[in-house]
Formats: sequence, C-alpha cells, structure tokens
Amino acid sequence: MVKVYYDKDIDVSLIQGLKIGVIGYGSQGRAQALNLRDSGAEVFVGLRKSGDSWKRAEADGFSPLTIRDATAKADVVLLLIPDPQQPSVFESEIIPNLGRGKSLSVSHGYNIHFRDIVPPKETDVVMVAPKSPGQRLRELYLNGFGVPALFAVYQDASGHARELVLALCKGMGCSRAGVIETTFKDETESDLFGEQAVLVGGLMRLIIEGFETLQDAGYPPELAYYETCNEMKLIMDLVYQYGFVGMLRRVSDTAKFGGLTVGSKVIDQHVRANMERTLKEVQNGKFAKSWTGDREKSARQLDKMIADLEQHPIERVGRTVRKLSGLEK
Repeated sequence: MVKVYYDKDIDVSLIQGLKIGVIGYGSQGRAQALNLRDSGAEVFVGLRKSGDSWKRAEADGFSPLTIRDATAKADVVLLLIPDPQQPSVFESEIIPNLGRGKSLSVSHGYNIHFRDIVPPKETDVVMVAPKSPGQRLRELYLNGFGVPALFAVYQDASGHARELVLALCKGMGCSRAGVIETTFKDETESDLFGEQAVLVGGLMRLIIEGFETLQDAGYPPELAYYETCNEMKLIMDLVYQYGFVGMLRRVSDTAKFGGLTVGSKVIDQHVRANMERTLKEVQNGKFAKSWTGDREKSARQLDKMIADLEQHPIERVGRTVRKLSGLEK
C-alpha cells in the first residue's frame, strides 16, 4: 500500500516565508491561490491584463500582476493555465525569470512529462494534483476539510523540493484528507487514460450506444434518455459514496442480478483490448502528438466534434428531460 501523508506529517511553515505566484485564475488557480493565502502564504496572481480573470482576482482581494512580473517576483510559481496554453506562455513570460532558488509547481504533469516544457535544471519542479475541481477544493477547505491530492517531484535542484511540495499540499488543505506520492509519468499517463477510456470518452460512448440501441428499437427517446443517461448519475453517486458493493445493496435484486450477469457480456475482452491499445498510445506519445503536436489543427477538430455532438438526438432530448427535472430553465 502507498503511504498517505496527513497534516501532522507536514511542516507548512516552509511556504509561509516564500512568495508564491499563481499563474492563472480559473477553477484551480482561484482555489489554490485563496487556500494558500488563507494558510498564511504570501500569494499574488499573474494574469493577462485583458482577461476577465483580472477583475475576479481583484474582487477576491488580490492586486494582479502581469505573468512576467509575477514570475520575476515569485519564489514559487504555480502554473495553472490550461495545458495547451502553457508552453507558449512558459517560453515567452516565465522561463526568463526562472533559475536557481526558484520552484515551479503544476497540477498536471502533461507538458513536462511530454517535454513541451523544459524547465531550467537549477529549478525545483513539483506537482500538486488535487483530485477534484477547484470549486470543491475551495468549498471543503472553507468547511475545515480538504480533497485528497497526488504530489510528485520531477526535479529537485535545491534538495528540499519534497518538503516544499508537501507544504503546498498542506497549504491547499489537501493533507487534511490525505496526499499520496506519485511521479509525473504515472500521474500524466493514468489521468489521460482515465479521461479517454472511462471518465469522459468511455462513459459518453457507453451512454450514447445504449441510447441509440433503445431508440433504434422503437422506444421513445425520452425513455431511452432516462434509462441510459439520467439514472447514470444516481448509480454513480451511490458508487462514489458507498463503493460497488454498497451500490448493489441499494438497488433492486433484479438490477443486481442483471448487472452482474450481463455487464461483462457488453463490456468484454474486446473493450479491454481497446483500452490496452488506448493506454499504449498514451504511453508512447501518440495521443500527445495528436493533441498538442499541432494545436491549431486539434483545436479546430475539437470544436467540430463538440458541434457535431450538439446535434445528436441525446442532446436535444436531454435538454427536455433536464427542464422536466428542474435542472435547466
């Protein structure tokens, strides 16, 4: 079993004497900046002046700086803008101000693992990856708890990078719940695989295939939506809270028997083989090349895929069902 680190194992005072520059003020940037500030760290935010984030940061009591100025001032730089934007911003605004005595922290290892970002050798490079959206990270912190996180050290130039990253974990509130050590490679590859094969890609395709099977067999689309999509959340909430067996104990015996006898016939060894191929394409860099090898091309492709999905019947029916449920107006 992996070792789990808690508040009692970590000295947070290390970050309380450092200047921490948070680059980006989206979901994670805002939550991490506010949590670290509330934990006693000196935090400032680096942003593009033209963005809406500048006003949000000011409303939260920060005096934002440009990205270049924030990086120059910071001892620790938290790079929390979207992955596709990071390499160009790093090259133009951040790397000129990194060097000995500086530290770089990210929340996903993608760009460093695939070497789209190559930090100076004299810079500590670490990762804190909270396992929740930023809103939840902030919410639980304010409630006196936290979300679990993964942490990793990619480059330990100072000899103290591990102590630093653990202190960041504690400052964000994550070690209240527990933090686990990993590597940039393992975090990046497992995260990409999970998104593609299960959480986003796999889940959407499972729902769509089930929806289309019922609709093609003549069942009303609203009924198909309820049975393959709407109730998915109810089941996953039970799994999230109680585990698989706990979920099974809370559904009907018919659902138990049918799910356990038929599920493996649908999600079978062919699916497992596809998953293994997907994992290999993550590991060998094929996916990274297709996503960030030509960012303009992949951005256009992404926009088209989302536009196509918006026209699928499951989206049209879904809007109707969500209105009936009071989820949309």
